[in-house]
Amino acid sequence: MNYDVLIIGAGPGGIFSAYEAVKLNPGVKIGVFEAGNPLEKRKCPIDGKNIKSCVNCPTCGIMNGFGGAGAFSDGKYNITNQFGGTLYEYVGKQEAIELMQYVDTINVKYGGQDTKLYSTENTHLKKLCLQNDLHLLDASVRHLGTDINYIVLQNLYNELKDKVDFHFLTRIERVEKTEDGFRIHSQKESFNGRTCIISTGRSGSKWMGDICRSLHIQTRSNRVDIGVRVELPAEVFSHLTDELYESKIVYRTEKFQDLVRTFCMNPRGVVVSENTNGIVTVNGHSYEDPSRYSENTNFALLVSNHFSEPFNDSNAYGESIARLSNMLGGGVIVQRFGDLIRGQRSTQSRIEDSFVEPTLSATPGDLSLVIPKRQLDGIIEMIYALDKVAPGTANDSTLLYGVEVKFYNLDVEVDEHLETSQKGLFVIGDCSGVTHSLSHASASGVHVARYLFGKETKQTMKITQ
Repeated sequence: MNYDVLIIGAGPGGIFSAYEAVKLNPGVKIGVFEAGNPLEKRKCPIDGKNIKSCVNCPTCGIMNGFGGAGAFSDGKYNITNQFGGTLYEYVGKQEAIELMQYVDTINVKYGGQDTKLYSTENTHLKKLCLQNDLHLLDASVRHLGTDINYIVLQNLYNELKDKVDFHFLTRIERVEKTEDGFRIHSQKESFNGRTCIISTGRSGSKWMGDICRSLHIQTRSNRVDIGVRVELPAEVFSHLTDELYESKIVYRTEKFQDLVRTFCMNPRGVVVSENTNGIVTVNGHSYEDPSRYSENTNFALLVSNHFSEPFNDSNAYGESIARLSNMLGGGVIVQRFGDLIRGQRSTQSRIEDSFVEPTLSATPGDLSLVIPKRQLDGIIEMIYALDKVAPGTANDSTLLYGVEVKFYNLDVEVDEHLETSQKGLFVIGDCSGVTHSLSHASASGVHVARYLFGKETKQTMKITQ
């Protein structure tokens, strides 16, 4: 089968590159290849009652499928250059913001019209944070919620399904350079295209490395973030979440001078588990619909780990820590902050006696047996620092789930158009290492589509009709 454009991965990058391409050139022939299921068939069997832990489905319903790993996320689109990726280094700061703002208009158009756009602009909370050696990053945040995010994705799929060929449950194993473009191979068949866009997300990290090696594309890897997901009563952070919804706060530890940050804040949300390459880690969701609110707020605390030579496999380091957690807890471990400080493991009875009711069924245990001392010391420091701006954060009953690991894909060598040294092969979204968020990944897809098909670029690529 022959296409003008092959898109590997139906996450935000792949979706928005397809959307913008057919908008600019309605006659273009696009094939999108996705290892997972269509949106309506994506379902995790874990229900917390009959099935409490990962059963290793052939394709993970949380991580793979239309919408990518972000399909069942909190649906937060952060419009900022201060976090979420380094797209601005390739396209320019103003262009990056404009691309993200454009993505926001599409999300609003396709179902997010009643959601709120939050902003840190002119907030008094920045001063409060600075007074306590915490740094609140600037951003505008569109919160769709897991429920509205699903609706937006379904509407985008309905818009594209008759204009784009979607190949679900089609895991691409190999990408080959040909005289006329590229040939991609699944287990059953092959597909040809003049141009290939790879957008496999962070779950495609190892696969992306193999592809780059086979095509002699330069990469580098030196970062992984390791931490915990904190769950506490929603009232503790309500003065922050009511105004900002999500506050990205950064702290530099006194002991090791490491950076610790809050990540993926979910007011009145729930803690969930996810499977990445067979490893069960923890994450969080929240909803726009008030009827689905919980009594708790959850967020991640992550310590950034940068490695220098000779070590060059930061993801393997993160995986080893996550596997240790899985080995000790059979999946996710939960511990009360008070138990951690006192050097004792949490038990089921202590969890049940806690003032915070957990929203995820996890194994009570001892995170100090899993998380390395340097990272754990940083997390504890950060919790005490946050307690100064949100009193109650360091309460005994605050729950810590572990481990949460953010794997950073290899930084693939690309130019300002996100094109690799293999001309006609583009790498976008989180699998490129350039983006680490829904908004940046989506914007990267729009950027490549405009380069290929936008009239203003004077691109001379021939489109087969």
